[in-house]
Amino acid sequence: MPRIDAVILDIGNVLIDWNPERFYDAALGPAARARLFAEVDLHAMNAAVDRGADLDAEVEALATRHPGWAEAIRLWRDRWLDMASPEIAHSVRLMHRLRAQGLPVIALSNFGVAPFEIARRAYPFLDDFDARFISGHLGVMKPEPEIYARLEVDTGLAPDRLLFTDDRADNIAAADARGWHTHRFTGPEGWAARLAEEGLVKENTA
Repeated sequence: MPRIDAVILDIGNVLIDWNPERFYDAALGPAARARLFAEVDLHAMNAAVDRGADLDAEVEALATRHPGWAEAIRLWRDRWLDMASPEIAHSVRLMHRLRAQGLPVIALSNFGVAPFEIARRAYPFLDDFDARFISGHLGVMKPEPEIYARLEVDTGLAPDRLLFTDDRADNIAAADARGWHTHRFTGPEGWAARLAEEGLVKENTA
C-alpha cells in the first residue's frame, strides 16, 4: 500500500454541492432554464471567473450581450450561494478527521476570487485547510498541468505521495498523468471507503 503524505480535495461537488442547473430549474422552470443555457454560455462566463476575472464585470458584460436574459444572468452573481449549497457534511467530517490525525489536507479547486469569499463566509471549514490552491488567485485552472505543478512545488510534496479526489474525469486524468493517486468522487460514501482502504481512516468510523 502506498504511503500518502497529504490528501488533496476539490471543493465543488466534493465538499459543497454545486448545481447551477438545479437552481435555475427552480428559479425559472426547467423549460426556460433549458433555453437560457442553450442561448447563453453561463459556464464559459464562470470559467473566466474561475481563472481570475471579476465576477461583477463578467456578469454585467454577459447581461449586456443578452438583454432578454439579463435578469436571469444576474442571478448567477446575486444568488450565487444558492447554486453552491448545501455543504456535503459527510465529506467535511472526513476532512476534519484526516486533519485531526495529523494528515495535511489541501484544497485544489477551480473557484473565482469573489465566489470563494462568499463561500468562506458561508462555510467556515474552507479556512481549515493546511494549504489552498484556488484557480482564481493563481490565474491557472484544472485540468491544466501548471496548477498541479504549482501545488507540488509550493508544498514540496512528492506526486506519488498525494491522494486526490475530484468529481470531474478530466481533472482526475491530469492528476493521474503526474503520478498522483486519485479517486473519482461520486459521493462521500465511496470516498470514505477509499480512505479506509488506504488506511487513512478506520473503516468503522468513516
